[in-house]
Amino acid sequence: MKIKSFKSYSKNLLLQKPYAIARETITDVENVFLEIELENGITGIGAANPSPEVVSETPAQTLTNLQSGFLESFIGKDIRQFLHLIYLTKQHFTNMPGTQACIDIALHDVFTKWLGISIVDFYGRQHQRMLTSVTIGIKDVVATLDEAAGYYKQGFKILKVKTGLDAQLDAERIIKLKEKFGEGFIIRVDANTGYTLNELKQFLALTKNYHVELIEQPLLPNTDQELLQLPALTRALLAADESLKNEASALSIAAQNLYGIFNIKLMKCGGVQSAFNIANIAKPAGINLFWGCNDESIVSITAALHAAFACPHTKYIDLDGSLDLAEDVVAGGFIIKDGYMYLPEENGLGVTII
Repeated sequence: MKIKSFKSYSKNLLLQKPYAIARETITDVENVFLEIELENGITGIGAANPSPEVVSETPAQTLTNLQSGFLESFIGKDIRQFLHLIYLTKQHFTNMPGTQACIDIALHDVFTKWLGISIVDFYGRQHQRMLTSVTIGIKDVVATLDEAAGYYKQGFKILKVKTGLDAQLDAERIIKLKEKFGEGFIIRVDANTGYTLNELKQFLALTKNYHVELIEQPLLPNTDQELLQLPALTRALLAADESLKNEASALSIAAQNLYGIFNIKLMKCGGVQSAFNIANIAKPAGINLFWGCNDESIVSITAALHAAFACPHTKYIDLDGSLDLAEDVVAGGFIIKDGYMYLPEENGLGVTII
């Protein structure tokens, strides 16, 4: 079955709860979409929202790439060649993971729809359900507890708390959460490169009796080597995020035994195929997988969940990026109940364009 056409566009998706940064209030997030149609009328969709601070690609650049004329060479190609088409995309759009991911996801969706199987079952389903974390930004103690109480009422069981500005205040927030909710929440921490090694040691010492499950990227990528000063058991609970962008960085991190967890994001690495390449590096190194996201459409969040559920060494997921959206261009995808994420028995991604 041959590819008939492509359509790409961007949409600013409204947030349910706007949030403030310096001198600006964010009310929506730009996502880029790609629709592929086969000759028999089957359609697939991909989406991307790359973070320019991490991968140096903006959504506007993603859309420009999709509309550059490159995809015209795929028209008339047999969809069974989708893996080769993904390879050609990576070769052409080097260091453009948002563009790569958008095309990769759309090709996976339309191919598996044509085949009559879900993406996860095409690769081999290893997980039926997993708990996802929900994220609390950097707030004071009272605001942190208030937001956590709301998530508790919704049935969520894992919190990911953003930290990195003040190790002592960060530790106080964790301690107060554990004192109020006890075993009601598993606590994860995302320092977003905000600590020095000494600040990380301070945070670890203050929270050692309060069971922080993991800590994402505590130091700047160019200071990763300092983590070797920590015990191996401590490094096993650290997750590489900003340092883990592609297969080459995965190999380097694994070889140096810097982190015990890989945080894989499709928007960093370039889609499902690249994510599997990183996962295959992690497995023999004994590194667990943690799947994360940006503020993304259900389309790309669901694609990440399919990939996560196809990897036996997936241990953690943090795929709450579409829960903050007040609108989307698709319906369906994943199911979430009491904090657990599931994938329905649907072909492709299991989403419907609306």
